[in-house]
Amino acid sequence: MNRIVRRVLPDGSLAIVYPFHISLEGLENCILCRDDDDYDAMVKIIAVAARRKNVIVIIYAVVSNHCHVAVLAKTQEAADSFGEEIKRVYSMWFSRKYSERGAMQKVDVKAILLDTNWYVRNALAYIPRNALDNGCNINEYQWSGYGAMFRSKLSRLDGRRVTELSDKSKRDLMHTGDNLSGVPWLLDAQDHLIPGSFCDNAYLEQVFENEQSFFLRTLGGQNSAELKQKLVELPRKMLPDSEFYKNVNEISNRWFQADISALPLEKKIRLLPYVFRTSKTTVPQLARTFELSRQQVSEILKPRKV
Repeated sequence: MNRIVRRVLPDGSLAIVYPFHISLEGLENCILCRDDDDYDAMVKIIAVAARRKNVIVIIYAVVSNHCHVAVLAKTQEAADSFGEEIKRVYSMWFSRKYSERGAMQKVDVKAILLDTNWYVRNALAYIPRNALDNGCNINEYQWSGYGAMFRSKLSRLDGRRVTELSDKSKRDLMHTGDNLSGVPWLLDAQDHLIPGSFCDNAYLEQVFENEQSFFLRTLGGQNSAELKQKLVELPRKMLPDSEFYKNVNEISNRWFQADISALPLEKKIRLLPYVFRTSKTTVPQLARTFELSRQQVSEILKPRKV
């Protein structure tokens, strides 16, 4: 499989892009999607946010109190910005509809680079599996990108073109005043966005060697609790030093086939920002784990001017 690929981005540029997993997690008592209109709005906001932030959606799943999206993006910053844009725009939708302000402040956004083939395959299979959280069959759940998978083996997509909508209909149905000329998006008979019209199913299919049976075997063999911990919980949970060190050591061996203590400074500089972005940690804890001074860690994490 090709984890890192070239793609034409929404802005028309050709770029090398990387796979990221983005999750928006609400608290257990925070229901983000209360009815079908909310689910529909979230899916469409995902598509619009991807266009705005110049990323490509691979697959997604929206359930009552969280959503997951896999995207192809040029940089970590682009993936982060995409996740925050979903939160920002859906917050406006939620506030207008329910006259409840601040609900989305309880939602945390995390974007994680899928840095190995194992992570890519399992994340792309784990995302549609989230339909089970709403007590639904994965095959029948309409608020995920599962329907876009392996479309090349099915008939062509049919639906109403978003580009043919009036400006008013675009605002009402797509929840945006953006210029959507040129988008390939299609709406079904219920005016729901058809996943195959905006998801990069070609990327997903090649990840599973263009075999749906390979995808199903991956899905069936998953430890969902392990994946939830790796993709959702660990990035949001502050760990004690001993557990944090084990996690960093695992990443170090994935990237460089060596323990963190054996890495030269230049490799630590490459690894540290990734660990910072994908973990709930502090400068002092990073300094202890990477065997650097706090000042060194702060300098490594300082935004670089372009």
